[in-house]
Amino acid sequence: MFSFLKPKSRPAPSATAPDTEASPESPQGSTPASGGWFKKLKEGLTKTRQQLGGRLVGLFGAGRKLDEAFYDELETVLITSDVGVAATEFLLENLRLRAKREGYTEASQLKEALAELLMQELEPIARPLDVSTHKPFVIMLAGVNGAGKTTSIGKLAHYYGQQGKTVLLAAGDTFRAAAREQLIAWGERNNVAVIAPTSGDAAAVIYDAINAATARGIDIVLADTAGRLPTQLHLMEEIRKVKRVIDKALPGAPHEVLLVLDANTGQNALAQVKAFDDALGVTGLVMTKLDGTAKGGVIAAIAHTRGRTQGGEPIPLRFIGVGEGLDDLRPFDAQDFVAALLGDE
Repeated sequence: MFSFLKPKSRPAPSATAPDTEASPESPQGSTPASGGWFKKLKEGLTKTRQQLGGRLVGLFGAGRKLDEAFYDELETVLITSDVGVAATEFLLENLRLRAKREGYTEASQLKEALAELLMQELEPIARPLDVSTHKPFVIMLAGVNGAGKTTSIGKLAHYYGQQGKTVLLAAGDTFRAAAREQLIAWGERNNVAVIAPTSGDAAAVIYDAINAATARGIDIVLADTAGRLPTQLHLMEEIRKVKRVIDKALPGAPHEVLLVLDANTGQNALAQVKAFDDALGVTGLVMTKLDGTAKGGVIAAIAHTRGRTQGGEPIPLRFIGVGEGLDDLRPFDAQDFVAALLGDE
């Protein structure tokens, strides 16, 4: 179904480090993706596609009439795919209007309309991060425990290194014993420097890293922070302090505050976005572990809630992760995502 949806054509990527190397958090390594990023994206979204796209195949099948039973079933499919209540209501309302306006009588006539509406929801958050505006460009990463911040930093270092950027890592997670060692391992793997003192608080570590980056002419600083729950008020205040200290080290920094979200959390991601945005002023999102969940529809929920329900500017989804390989964290592209999610098998 949705055969009209095609991924964007792109030039062939430059040579990269093989995905089969063992990552610091995955010693067994990962399966290499043949056929490019779109194939990897489609493979990574398998569980979500089976939950959403697979069920839509029958729902939009030939001969299915547009009646209340159809809309009720479609509502169930969308909500159970973590698209969320508000976004689901938006989609259903607009599908009903389209059917009435065009005089549709069969479900198959709404296939393209659903894809177009999903694109309409997702395109506002598909804004790539521009790191050319400052040098060093300081990116602060935050999130709950286990969301994948440290791993994301390692993959971002690889991503920007392949673009010819120099990168420095700041081991600002001073709570988790293994975090420092993991970040050092990622630094060695990507051949980038890591500021990782054996003691000191997170703010001091990142302060020193920014000063070092400025002195060395580094392009990008990736600053790790400890995982914390929004309900841990003392830790949320601590991360506010980290941000203030970054601004003292380099006025105007951090230039990007990335919130790392685990796709497995589903609708709970909405609460995380609100809490961290209230505390830090989140400027971008990273969605990890899409390959391990059927809850990929939460991306639509996030886009809708921020952009329509709350009436604000949607927070851009800068990167998505669909695997454990070095190249499995890439910028979010709405057209590729919808094509991979709803396209033909």
